[in-house]
Amino acid sequence: VQLVESGGGLVQAGGSLRLSCAASGITFNVYNMGWYRQAPGKQRELVATITSSGTTNYADSVTGQFTNSRDNAKNTVFMQTHSLKPEDTALYYCTAGETGTVNDYWGQGTQVTVSS
Repeated sequence: VQLVESGGGLVQAGGSLRLSCAASGITFNVYNMGWYRQAPGKQRELVATITSSGTTNYADSVTGQFTNSRDNAKNTVFMQTHSLKPEDTALYYCTAGETGTVNDYWGQGTQVTVSS
């Protein structure tokens, strides 16, 4: 199983990034997908999930700011971020899980850095 994130980078506060996660080695359309983030010195945080049927959920900290979507034909999940703030700076991980979970598998992460 491979989950490969991309799309991170350095952006100014108020900017946007679109994170992508390409999955292989799993039957993508039956997997729930998640995005976690971990900032230096902080605990890892689950920020968004999207079920195999497309239902999304978000942490309070990103509701209205991040949008999760998936393209089953491309085995890819996306997270569109808007109005980024310095506190959104973190390593963002893509995860995948079967029934009832989102984190059986983890990607290596993509760094998002928001400058003030």
